[in-house]
Amino acid sequence: MKGKWARGIPPRFFAWIIKDRLAVSERPGGYARNHRKVRRQEEILWLRSENFTRVVSLLPSPHNLHAYDELGVTWSHIPFGAHDDPVAVLEDLYARLKEWFAAGEKVLLHQEELNDRLMGVVAGYLLWSGLVASGPQATAVVERILGRQMGPPGRELVAVVPMLSGRAIAPLET
Repeated sequence: MKGKWARGIPPRFFAWIIKDRLAVSERPGGYARNHRKVRRQEEILWLRSENFTRVVSLLPSPHNLHAYDELGVTWSHIPFGAHDDPVAVLEDLYARLKEWFAAGEKVLLHQEELNDRLMGVVAGYLLWSGLVASGPQATAVVERILGRQMGPPGRELVAVVPMLSGRAIAPLET
């Protein structure tokens, strides 16, 4: 491959949550019946060309993780299904994100699609890390970045954050 095709294409609904640190998108290649192997390869090539050091899949299943190996992209799988305990999953995920960022990593986080739950996960991280002062502020920031309103499933995840242990930074003064 040469030229622009060697760089691939950005994943659908790609957006930076924290510039050059944390981004979100739909699953590379698309979700469910819309998933295409060629598109997945092009999107992973783009992630590699943009120097992402890690892709984190929150899919409940290990679908397509082999594709990251095939293209030399480091990945982590932290399953977060509809019936998983959000406190346990978010504590694990946020602690890992803290470690990865301290090591200078550039991370893409995805679920099947960019939905309320993924929005809630990243808004919760902004609150947990102390980058924003309150749940409503974290929700508003993510809604503004992604250009869509967060529904109840996402807001419920943000509401869980005060129950988490090991917050990265003390909450900001309000």
